[in-house]
Amino acid sequence: MTYAELTTALRVLGLPQQATLAEIHQRHRSLVKAHHPDIAADDDPQTIRRINAAYTLLRDYCATYSYSFSHEEFLRQNPEERMRLQFYDDPVWGNSKPEPD
Repeated sequence: MTYAELTTALRVLGLPQQATLAEIHQRHRSLVKAHHPDIAADDDPQTIRRINAAYTLLRDYCATYSYSFSHEEFLRQNPEERMRLQFYDDPVWGNSKPEPD
């Protein structure tokens, strides 16, 4: 697979640069329902083939993707945790007790 094939698959399914596996699956289902030859008889048969090929390529890419479980990646994927860690002990923004006068 090339990067061009990957971006073409994203374009065929109408997905952004970042998508979850659930979003990929949901988008595939909705496109298949709209373009299946039994439902949309006037559609070009190549359309459903392109949709299925794009889905297969993205599914295979996700199945072989190497996930990073580093702390930095976790914080990138969960920005609210980054904010909590950054401001939790701050007396103005966080949950800590105010300093005595």
